Amino acid sequence: MTDDKDVLRDVWYGRIPTCFTLYQDEVTEREAEPYYLLLPRISYLTLVTDKVKKHFLKVMKPEDVGEMWFEYEGTPLKWHYPIGLLFDLHASNTALPWNIIVHFKNFPEAELLHCLYKDTIEAYFMSCIKEADALKHKSQVINEMQKKDHKQLWMGLQNDKFDQFWAINRKLMEYPAEDLGFRYIPFRIYQVSFNIHVPILLQANLAGVASSERPFIQKLFRPVDADGQLQSLGDLLKDVFPIALTPEDGEKKFQVMIHGIEPLLETPMQWLSEHLSYPDNFLHISVIPQPTD
Repeated sequence: MTDDKDVLRDVWYGRIPTCFTLYQDEVTEREAEPYYLLLPRISYLTLVTDKVKKHFLKVMKPEDVGEMWFEYEGTPLKWHYPIGLLFDLHASNTALPWNIIVHFKNFPEAELLHCLYKDTIEAYFMSCIKEADALKHKSQVINEMQKKDHKQLWMGLQNDKFDQFWAINRKLMEYPAEDLGFRYIPFRIYQVSFNIHVPILLQANLAGVASSERPFIQKLFRPVDADGQLQSLGDLLKDVFPIALTPEDGEKKFQVMIHGIEPLLETPMQWLSEHLSYPDNFLHISVIPQPTD
């Protein structure tokens, strides 16, 4: 991969100022003060909120405590989505800090997966990495790694250790020079509706790609076209989700965001995959309504 290490570091150390507030109907022995935290964009809520839980448990009785979960403006936040993706989807055009509500009861079974142990996060994270490498290298790179290498990827993420993680992850970003890029680009495109901040089913022609169980678009897409030319973010959107593009004579209706920025549509997908993928090795792309104010 091209060695733009400053870009990789900027992505890794991206933080979101966040205010956690206990839900007003939770039973407490005394008033619960809000808790402030800088959330790492690349991590997962259930991996970095032990301090939040410890803070609120101080004012609660054990019998009133169930599994902790989070919501923003009425939307339960999926722990298996990276934090940066959650923010881009639901709160990217709101003022900071990000105001998240904390719950300890009435777990929304229909909307969230349970996550009682960090082993659950690790298993999900590694399954994503393996899926991404199946797309990029037919699983050859990840299968040639030793178990300790897999563990180093996870520990690097869990402990927020950039060098520890990238010492191994760089192998997943390599490809033969003659190929010009990966076999396929691991990506997922997510959308929110105009009126409510929840993932919605997409157009009928995308049926089978997006569903209520899988509210994102994922499709095979090569970084290099049949003529040997690098394909761009604009090419991906044109092929997979053309509604996100602004018509030549039309008004811009959507923002296409990765890690809180709008990359130029001319940016090659190969470069984006190498530099703006989350630690799970996927590009998580948010398509959100253009702010009107």
